[in-house]
Amino acid sequence: MADGSIDVPGLGELNQSDGFRPLSACSDGCFRVGHDGVRAVLATGDGKVEFIAFEDRTLGYVQSAMGYPAYYPVHPVEIRKPVQAVLMDLDGTSVRSEAFWIRIIEQTTASLLGEPGFRLQESDLPHVSGHSVSEHLQYCIDKYCPGRTVEEARGHYFEHTHREMAEILAGRGRAGAFQPSPGLKEFLLALVREGIRIGLVTSGLHEKAWPEIVSAFRALQMGDPVEFYDAVITAGFPMRKGVGPGTLGELSPKPHPWLYAEVCRVGLGIPFEQRHHVVGIEDSGAGVCAIRLAGFAAIGVSGGNIVESGTRALCSHFCRGFNDILKIIL
Repeated sequence: MADGSIDVPGLGELNQSDGFRPLSACSDGCFRVGHDGVRAVLATGDGKVEFIAFEDRTLGYVQSAMGYPAYYPVHPVEIRKPVQAVLMDLDGTSVRSEAFWIRIIEQTTASLLGEPGFRLQESDLPHVSGHSVSEHLQYCIDKYCPGRTVEEARGHYFEHTHREMAEILAGRGRAGAFQPSPGLKEFLLALVREGIRIGLVTSGLHEKAWPEIVSAFRALQMGDPVEFYDAVITAGFPMRKGVGPGTLGELSPKPHPWLYAEVCRVGLGIPFEQRHHVVGIEDSGAGVCAIRLAGFAAIGVSGGNIVESGTRALCSHFCRGFNDILKIIL
Protein backbone atom coordinates (compact mmCIF):
# COMPACT_ATOMS: atom_id res chain seq x y z
CA MET A 1 0.00 0.00 0.00
CA ALA A 2 2.84 2.35 -0.87
CA ASP A 3 0.43 4.76 -2.55
CA GLY A 4 -2.19 4.27 0.15
CA SER A 5 -4.42 1.92 -1.86
CA ILE A 6 -4.57 -1.65 -3.10
CA ASP A 7 -6.94 -3.57 -5.33
CA VAL A 8 -8.25 -6.50 -3.30
CA PRO A 9 -9.98 -9.29 -5.27
CA GLY A 10 -13.63 -9.51 -4.26
CA LEU A 11 -13.54 -6.21 -2.38
CA GLY A 12 -12.21 -3.70 -4.91
CA GLU A 13 -9.80 -0.87 -4.20
CA LEU A 14 -9.20 -0.21 -0.53
CA ASN A 15 -7.37 2.77 0.94
CA GLN A 16 -5.81 3.32 4.33
CA SER A 17 -8.14 6.30 4.59
CA ASP A 18 -11.05 3.81 4.54
CA GLY A 19 -10.00 2.64 7.98
CA PHE A 20 -8.14 -0.53 7.00
CA ARG A 21 -4.78 -1.21 8.64
CA PRO A 22 -1.98 -2.89 6.65
CA LEU A 23 -0.30 -5.79 8.46
CA SER A 24 2.89 -7.67 7.66
CA ALA A 25 1.18 -10.96 8.52
CA CYS A 26 -2.13 -12.42 9.56
CA SER A 27 -2.44 -12.37 13.35
CA ASP A 28 -2.29 -16.17 13.58
CA GLY A 29 0.93 -16.19 11.53
CA CYS A 30 -0.45 -18.46 8.79
CA PHE A 31 -0.05 -15.87 6.02
CA ARG A 32 2.72 -13.33 5.53
CA VAL A 33 3.05 -10.57 2.94
CA GLY A 34 5.50 -11.55 0.20
CA HIS A 35 5.23 -15.27 0.93
CA ASP A 36 3.13 -17.94 -0.83
CA GLY A 37 1.56 -15.38 -3.16
CA VAL A 38 0.23 -13.05 -0.45
CA ARG A 39 0.14 -9.47 -1.77
CA ALA A 40 -1.33 -7.79 1.29
CA VAL A 41 -2.91 -8.38 4.66
CA LEU A 42 -5.41 -5.77 5.78
CA ALA A 43 -7.31 -5.55 9.07
CA THR A 44 -10.55 -3.71 9.68
CA GLY A 45 -10.20 -0.73 11.96
CA ASP A 46 -11.48 -2.69 14.95
CA GLY A 47 -9.23 -5.66 14.16
CA LYS A 48 -12.08 -8.16 14.17
CA VAL A 49 -11.56 -9.30 10.56
CA GLU A 50 -8.41 -9.55 8.47
CA PHE A 51 -8.32 -9.89 4.69
CA ILE A 52 -5.51 -11.82 3.02
CA ALA A 53 -5.17 -10.70 -0.60
CA PHE A 54 -3.64 -12.89 -3.31
CA GLU A 55 -3.39 -12.07 -7.01
CA ASP A 56 -6.73 -13.67 -7.89
CA ARG A 57 -8.56 -14.26 -4.62
CA THR A 58 -9.02 -13.04 -1.05
CA LEU A 59 -9.59 -14.80 2.24
CA GLY A 60 -11.36 -13.29 5.23
CA TYR A 61 -10.03 -14.29 8.66
CA VAL A 62 -12.53 -13.83 11.49
CA GLN A 63 -10.93 -13.70 14.91
CA SER A 64 -12.64 -15.09 17.99
CA ALA A 65 -12.43 -14.04 21.62
CA MET A 66 -13.57 -17.58 22.44
CA GLY A 67 -10.69 -19.32 20.67
CA TYR A 68 -12.42 -20.45 17.46
CA PRO A 69 -11.34 -18.25 14.53
CA ALA A 70 -12.11 -19.18 10.92
CA TYR A 71 -11.14 -18.43 7.32
CA TYR A 72 -13.71 -17.73 4.60
CA PRO A 73 -13.46 -17.04 0.86
CA VAL A 74 -14.41 -13.50 -0.16
CA HIS A 75 -16.78 -13.37 -3.12
CA PRO A 76 -17.40 -10.33 -5.36
CA VAL A 77 -20.85 -8.81 -4.90
CA GLU A 78 -23.22 -6.53 -6.76
CA ILE A 79 -26.88 -5.54 -6.58
CA ARG A 80 -28.93 -6.89 -9.47
CA LYS A 81 -32.56 -6.01 -9.98
CA PRO A 82 -35.13 -7.15 -9.34
CA VAL A 83 -34.06 -7.57 -5.74
CA GLN A 84 -35.60 -10.80 -4.47
CA ALA A 85 -34.89 -10.47 -0.78
CA VAL A 86 -33.74 -8.02 1.87
CA LEU A 87 -31.96 -9.38 4.94
CA MET A 88 -32.20 -7.02 7.89
CA ASP A 89 -30.29 -6.76 11.14
CA LEU A 90 -32.32 -6.30 14.33
CA ASP A 91 -30.40 -4.25 16.93
CA GLY A 92 -29.63 -0.75 15.76
CA THR A 93 -31.06 -1.29 12.26
CA SER A 94 -34.66 -2.36 12.86
CA VAL A 95 -34.89 -1.62 16.57
CA ARG A 96 -33.01 0.88 18.73
CA SER A 97 -31.86 -1.26 21.63
CA GLU A 98 -28.08 -1.03 21.97
CA ALA A 99 -28.22 1.15 25.09
CA PHE A 100 -30.45 -1.42 26.80
CA TRP A 101 -28.12 -4.35 26.12
CA ILE A 102 -25.01 -2.41 26.98
CA ARG A 103 -26.66 -1.69 30.32
CA ILE A 104 -27.19 -5.45 30.83
CA ILE A 105 -23.48 -6.05 30.14
CA GLU A 106 -22.69 -3.28 32.61
CA GLN A 107 -24.93 -4.84 35.27
CA THR A 108 -23.32 -8.22 34.65
CA THR A 109 -19.83 -6.82 35.15
CA ALA A 110 -21.01 -5.03 38.29
CA SER A 111 -22.29 -8.36 39.63
CA LEU A 112 -18.95 -10.06 38.89
CA LEU A 113 -17.09 -7.28 40.70
CA GLY A 114 -19.57 -6.97 43.55
CA GLU A 115 -19.74 -3.24 42.81
CA PRO A 116 -23.33 -2.09 42.12
CA GLY A 117 -22.12 1.35 41.07
CA PHE A 118 -19.79 0.06 38.32
CA ARG A 119 -20.06 1.83 34.95
CA LEU A 120 -18.45 1.04 31.60
CA GLN A 121 -16.20 3.63 29.99
CA GLU A 122 -16.88 5.31 26.66
CA SER A 123 -13.94 3.42 25.14
CA ASP A 124 -15.63 0.11 26.02
CA LEU A 125 -18.71 0.67 23.87
CA PRO A 126 -17.35 -0.66 20.53
CA HIS A 127 -16.41 -3.90 22.31
CA VAL A 128 -19.78 -4.59 23.96
CA SER A 129 -22.05 -4.33 20.94
CA GLY A 130 -22.26 -6.02 17.56
CA HIS A 131 -20.80 -9.38 18.57
CA SER A 132 -21.89 -12.37 20.65
CA VAL A 133 -22.82 -12.21 24.33
CA SER A 134 -19.84 -14.36 25.26
CA GLU A 135 -17.41 -12.13 23.35
CA HIS A 136 -18.83 -9.02 25.04
CA LEU A 137 -18.46 -10.68 28.43
CA GLN A 138 -14.94 -11.95 27.70
CA TYR A 139 -13.88 -8.39 26.88
CA CYS A 140 -15.21 -7.10 30.20
CA ILE A 141 -13.58 -9.96 32.12
CA ASP A 142 -10.22 -9.33 30.48
CA LYS A 143 -10.34 -5.63 31.30
CA TYR A 144 -12.14 -5.42 34.62
CA CYS A 145 -12.12 -8.76 36.41
CA PRO A 146 -9.33 -11.09 35.26
CA GLY A 147 -9.60 -14.52 36.75
CA ARG A 148 -13.38 -14.73 36.48
CA THR A 149 -14.88 -16.97 33.81
CA VAL A 150 -17.29 -16.46 30.94
CA GLU A 151 -19.47 -19.16 32.50
CA GLU A 152 -19.79 -17.12 35.71
CA ALA A 153 -20.52 -14.00 33.72
CA ARG A 154 -23.18 -15.74 31.64
CA GLY A 155 -24.95 -16.82 34.82
CA HIS A 156 -25.25 -13.20 35.98
CA TYR A 157 -26.08 -12.02 32.47
CA PHE A 158 -29.07 -14.32 32.12
CA GLU A 159 -30.34 -13.48 35.60
CA HIS A 160 -30.51 -9.82 34.60
CA THR A 161 -31.89 -10.66 31.15
CA HIS A 162 -34.65 -12.96 32.43
CA ARG A 163 -35.83 -10.33 34.89
CA GLU A 164 -35.90 -7.51 32.34
CA MET A 165 -37.45 -9.61 29.53
CA ALA A 166 -40.21 -10.96 31.75
CA GLU A 167 -41.14 -7.42 32.72
CA ILE A 168 -41.14 -6.22 29.11
CA LEU A 169 -43.29 -9.10 27.82
CA ALA A 170 -45.69 -8.46 30.71
CA GLY A 171 -45.98 -4.81 29.69
CA ARG A 172 -44.20 -3.56 32.81
CA GLY A 173 -40.68 -3.21 31.44
CA ARG A 174 -38.48 -0.19 31.08
CA ALA A 175 -40.28 2.42 28.97
CA GLY A 176 -38.72 2.97 25.57
CA ALA A 177 -36.26 0.09 25.93
CA PHE A 178 -36.99 -1.14 22.41
CA GLN A 179 -38.06 1.47 19.88
CA PRO A 180 -38.61 0.71 16.18
CA SER A 181 -36.20 2.67 14.01
CA PRO A 182 -37.69 5.72 12.25
CA GLY A 183 -39.43 4.76 9.01
CA LEU A 184 -39.28 1.01 9.69
CA LYS A 185 -43.01 0.36 9.19
CA GLU A 186 -43.19 2.24 5.90
CA PHE A 187 -40.05 0.51 4.66
CA LEU A 188 -41.28 -2.98 5.49
CA LEU A 189 -44.69 -2.39 3.92
CA ALA A 190 -43.06 -0.99 0.76
CA LEU A 191 -41.00 -4.17 0.42
CA VAL A 192 -44.12 -6.29 0.81
CA ARG A 193 -45.95 -4.29 -1.86
CA GLU A 194 -43.05 -4.92 -4.25
CA GLY A 195 -43.06 -8.64 -3.53
CA ILE A 196 -39.59 -8.53 -1.94
CA ARG A 197 -39.10 -11.16 0.72
CA ILE A 198 -37.76 -10.13 4.12
CA GLY A 199 -35.43 -12.02 6.44
CA LEU A 200 -34.67 -10.78 9.95
CA VAL A 201 -31.18 -11.60 11.26
CA THR A 202 -29.71 -11.14 14.71
CA SER A 203 -26.69 -12.41 16.63
CA GLY A 204 -28.80 -12.07 19.76
CA LEU A 205 -29.94 -15.18 21.59
CA HIS A 206 -33.63 -15.93 21.03
CA GLU A 207 -34.71 -15.16 24.58
CA LYS A 208 -33.32 -11.63 24.34
CA ALA A 209 -34.10 -10.96 20.68
CA TRP A 210 -37.71 -12.09 20.56
CA PRO A 211 -39.06 -9.58 23.13
CA GLU A 212 -37.42 -6.83 21.06
CA ILE A 213 -39.24 -7.90 17.91
CA VAL A 214 -42.55 -8.33 19.70
CA SER A 215 -42.18 -4.96 21.43
CA ALA A 216 -41.38 -3.17 18.16
CA PHE A 217 -44.32 -4.73 16.32
CA ARG A 218 -46.65 -3.78 19.17
CA ALA A 219 -45.47 -0.18 18.88
CA LEU A 220 -45.99 -0.25 15.11
CA GLN A 221 -49.36 -2.03 15.39
CA MET A 222 -48.20 -4.57 12.82
CA GLY A 223 -49.50 -7.74 14.42
CA ASP A 224 -47.53 -10.97 14.79
CA PRO A 225 -43.92 -10.73 13.52
CA VAL A 226 -43.93 -14.48 12.85
CA GLU A 227 -46.69 -13.97 10.32
CA PHE A 228 -45.04 -10.91 8.79
CA TYR A 229 -41.42 -11.91 8.17
CA ASP A 230 -40.62 -14.56 5.58
CA ALA A 231 -37.80 -15.88 7.78
CA VAL A 232 -36.33 -14.99 11.17
CA ILE A 233 -33.04 -16.27 12.57
CA THR A 234 -31.48 -15.64 15.97
CA ALA A 235 -28.41 -17.08 17.67
CA GLY A 236 -30.70 -19.74 19.14
CA PHE A 237 -30.92 -20.87 22.74
CA PRO A 238 -28.05 -20.85 25.24
CA MET A 239 -26.60 -24.00 26.73
CA ARG A 240 -27.21 -23.93 30.48
CA LYS A 241 -27.53 -26.77 32.92
CA GLY A 242 -31.11 -27.45 33.87
CA VAL A 243 -32.55 -25.48 30.97
CA GLY A 244 -32.32 -27.99 28.13
CA PRO A 245 -30.28 -28.39 24.96
CA GLY A 246 -28.84 -25.27 23.42
CA THR A 247 -28.40 -24.41 19.75
CA LEU A 248 -25.36 -23.19 17.85
CA GLY A 249 -24.86 -19.44 18.07
CA GLU A 250 -22.26 -18.25 20.54
CA LEU A 251 -19.26 -19.38 18.47
CA SER A 252 -20.68 -18.46 15.06
CA PRO A 253 -22.11 -14.94 15.40
CA LYS A 254 -21.42 -11.95 13.21
CA PRO A 255 -18.86 -11.28 11.73
CA HIS A 256 -19.03 -14.99 10.82
CA PRO A 257 -21.37 -15.36 7.81
CA TRP A 258 -23.57 -18.23 8.99
CA LEU A 259 -26.63 -16.34 10.23
CA TYR A 260 -27.01 -14.43 6.95
CA ALA A 261 -26.17 -17.48 4.86
CA GLU A 262 -28.69 -19.68 6.66
CA VAL A 263 -31.60 -17.26 6.69
CA CYS A 264 -31.22 -16.77 2.94
CA ARG A 265 -30.38 -20.28 1.74
CA VAL A 266 -32.43 -22.30 4.24
CA GLY A 267 -35.04 -19.79 5.47
CA LEU A 268 -35.86 -18.20 2.12
CA GLY A 269 -34.71 -20.99 -0.19
CA ILE A 270 -32.57 -18.69 -2.35
CA PRO A 271 -29.52 -20.51 -3.77
CA PHE A 272 -26.03 -19.01 -3.63
CA GLU A 273 -26.07 -18.52 -7.39
CA GLN A 274 -28.85 -15.93 -6.94
CA ARG A 275 -27.01 -13.98 -4.25
CA HIS A 276 -26.68 -10.80 -6.34
CA HIS A 277 -30.47 -10.40 -6.07
CA VAL A 278 -30.18 -10.28 -2.27
CA VAL A 279 -29.03 -7.34 -0.12
CA GLY A 280 -28.26 -7.11 3.56
CA ILE A 281 -28.82 -4.05 5.75
CA GLU A 282 -26.63 -3.41 8.78
CA ASP A 283 -25.51 -0.66 11.15
CA SER A 284 -22.53 -2.50 12.66
CA GLY A 285 -19.10 -3.37 11.33
CA ALA A 286 -19.47 -6.98 12.46
CA GLY A 287 -22.75 -7.23 10.57
CA VAL A 288 -21.33 -5.71 7.39
CA CYS A 289 -18.48 -8.25 7.45
CA ALA A 290 -20.97 -11.07 8.00
CA ILE A 291 -23.05 -10.00 5.00
CA ARG A 292 -19.99 -9.71 2.76
CA LEU A 293 -18.52 -13.05 3.84
CA ALA A 294 -21.92 -14.66 3.17
CA GLY A 295 -21.62 -13.37 -0.42
CA PHE A 296 -24.21 -10.59 -0.40
CA ALA A 297 -24.02 -6.86 -1.06
CA ALA A 298 -24.18 -4.82 2.13
CA ILE A 299 -26.04 -1.55 2.59
CA GLY A 300 -24.83 0.26 5.68
CA VAL A 301 -26.96 2.63 7.72
CA SER A 302 -25.59 5.43 9.86
CA GLY A 303 -25.97 5.52 13.61
CA GLY A 304 -23.96 2.38 14.40
CA ASN A 305 -20.23 1.73 14.40
CA ILE A 306 -19.56 1.07 10.70
CA VAL A 307 -17.35 4.11 10.25
CA GLU A 308 -15.59 3.63 13.60
CA SER A 309 -14.94 -0.06 12.88
CA GLY A 310 -13.33 0.77 9.53
CA THR A 311 -15.80 -1.25 7.45
CA ARG A 312 -17.58 1.45 5.45
CA ALA A 313 -15.61 0.53 2.33
CA LEU A 314 -17.19 -2.94 2.48
CA CYS A 315 -20.64 -1.41 1.96
CA SER A 316 -22.03 -1.11 -1.56
CA HIS A 317 -23.95 1.92 -0.26
CA PHE A 318 -24.04 3.85 3.01
CA CYS A 319 -27.37 5.51 3.85
CA ARG A 320 -28.90 7.75 6.48
CA GLY A 321 -32.26 6.03 6.55
CA PHE A 322 -34.79 3.69 4.98
CA ASN A 323 -36.00 6.16 2.35
CA ASP A 324 -32.52 6.26 0.83
CA ILE A 325 -32.34 2.46 0.87
CA LEU A 326 -35.65 2.12 -1.00
CA LYS A 327 -34.27 4.30 -3.82
CA ILE A 328 -31.39 1.86 -4.20
CA ILE A 329 -33.23 -1.45 -4.21
CA LEU A 330 -36.48 -0.59 -6.04
